[in-house]
Amino acid sequence: MLERIPSERVRLLPGLFRDRMEINRRYLLSLDERALLQNYALEAGERLDGMQDLADPASSWLHWGWESPTCQLRGHFLGHWMSAAAALVRSEKDRVLKARLFDMIDRLREYQLKNGGRWVGPIPEKYFDLLLAGGDIWSPQYVMHKLFMGLLDAYECTAYSPALTILSHLSDWYVDFFARADAVDPAVAYRGESGGMLEIWTRLYRLTGEEKYRSLLKRYEYPEMFRILKEGGDPLSGEHANTSIPWILGAARLYEIKHKEEWISLVKAFWDCAVSRRGSYCTGGANAGEFWVPAGRFGEYAGERNQEFCTVYNMVRLADYLFRFTGETVYADYIERNLYNGFLAQQNAKNGMPAYFLPMAAGSRKSWGSEKNDFWCCHGSMVQAHAIVSNLIYYRDEDKVTIAQYIPSRAEFKIGGAPVVIEIRQNVPGGAENTLRETEADERSRWSFVITVRSGKSQRFLLRLRIPSWVKGQPFVSIGGERRFLTEDVLRDGYLKLDKEWEDEEIRICFPAELRAEEFPDRPDKKAVMEGPIVLAALAENVCLENVPKRCLMKQSEHVYVGGPWLQSHYRLPHDDREIVFKPLYEVDDEIYTLYCNSR
Repeated sequence: MLERIPSERVRLLPGLFRDRMEINRRYLLSLDERALLQNYALEAGERLDGMQDLADPASSWLHWGWESPTCQLRGHFLGHWMSAAAALVRSEKDRVLKARLFDMIDRLREYQLKNGGRWVGPIPEKYFDLLLAGGDIWSPQYVMHKLFMGLLDAYECTAYSPALTILSHLSDWYVDFFARADAVDPAVAYRGESGGMLEIWTRLYRLTGEEKYRSLLKRYEYPEMFRILKEGGDPLSGEHANTSIPWILGAARLYEIKHKEEWISLVKAFWDCAVSRRGSYCTGGANAGEFWVPAGRFGEYAGERNQEFCTVYNMVRLADYLFRFTGETVYADYIERNLYNGFLAQQNAKNGMPAYFLPMAAGSRKSWGSEKNDFWCCHGSMVQAHAIVSNLIYYRDEDKVTIAQYIPSRAEFKIGGAPVVIEIRQNVPGGAENTLRETEADERSRWSFVITVRSGKSQRFLLRLRIPSWVKGQPFVSIGGERRFLTEDVLRDGYLKLDKEWEDEEIRICFPAELRAEEFPDRPDKKAVMEGPIVLAALAENVCLENVPKRCLMKQSEHVYVGGPWLQSHYRLPHDDREIVFKPLYEVDDEIYTLYCNSR
């Protein structure tokens, strides 16, 4: 089983993903601590001074939308904020976020004591009584899961013990609740969007070994979805995606601690149902209006409400579990596609705001959230997403090191007691004499990288470089300035495998890519254009491609000095008396765009 190289040992280097992480960090720091805690303070009986009578609510420091004191999901965002902040404290050694995180944890402990020592939440305890009685209540378990998640991530990333103290006492409240629930409806655990709690209880049990966490996880252990998956059925089509994915993340976590075949079989069965047999949009998403699209019917469901971002984030987490369990590159390929066309494409490059959905209909426009007035679920998953990218690049299994994603970064770790440093940089040389060309022509490629390996002493280990599934032909590789012609023994199972003595080495690798089309299974007349893992968006309301993309699109080159020395993945399509620009979907801001073009 692969293990991630810990995020405190990995640092993103300048480039697209670091830029987006910094935008995310600025947003986290811009939010008022009082507003993040507003609903927890109200529930603990505190007054929000100066905010009891608002003549102009928009001018206040309060958070609105789903964080409004009138919303039944209020308070969920704080847990996301804590998880994202904790991840950046760990990977970036961010002292400002660390101080704010610790302060908020201390405040939560104060609120817990004011509430009697156990309950702490942004919603009333009564919401759980309504849930037990079968009343109309909006997902209290979802809200509380976010708080548990934030506190647990904070403890695991920083070892700040008050976070674990809060969790322990709040878990005692859950033990008492279920003792009461047994006389009414023991299956209340499965009501609402409650699946995330299985992963939480499993993590806490693994962390502490305490019996109360084992008893709590067993209450969430067998939702109906698991039974259907075991029988080979489809429990997903037409069902709410955000309800199902957290359950299977819990099953994946159970496999991590129990290593029982039933859990990995469930996780693989879910993947087979959700991805392998279902298919996806060109971006990687597979839902409409938060519900799973029936297998192969993506053209039918293409509209303004596709690819809800929470599903992107959670499916990337699932793919990461499966990649670590199996080492199979199909999962890393899935992550790569969703990083570019979900993580990046649904984050506003100016202010970090999320697009709740990513429309697939022709002539669409992204709809961005606001900084203080929406706080959808996707606000929360977005701030987490751009705090975990460093977790998805480097993995190891004893003396085997795997590079899964080609994102500029540095990893520092030890093998055999000796320090090892690996760096990935995009190959952007200043002179043509240093360029590793994609072809014999003088052409630079965004898929050209320089990987340096430095070791404190000469030592042998296996370095595996994932070969993306979109690569056309054989990668161009040089090691120590010497061109290598790759044989089948080093190209196997989706990897370039380099087993050698390492000390101070430079690897240059270029992945040949070409434009290709991907169509709806049920609408072959509609085709999306891809370059590598990246979806290209046409800046037009309607587009017709008469030929295969590589024959009709002309590459656009320009020195820009922003985000890179030249435009990347930009093309033009001659169209009547004008030219239509195709550019990466993640660069589209407020423009009208089309992903699936008409073909004839």
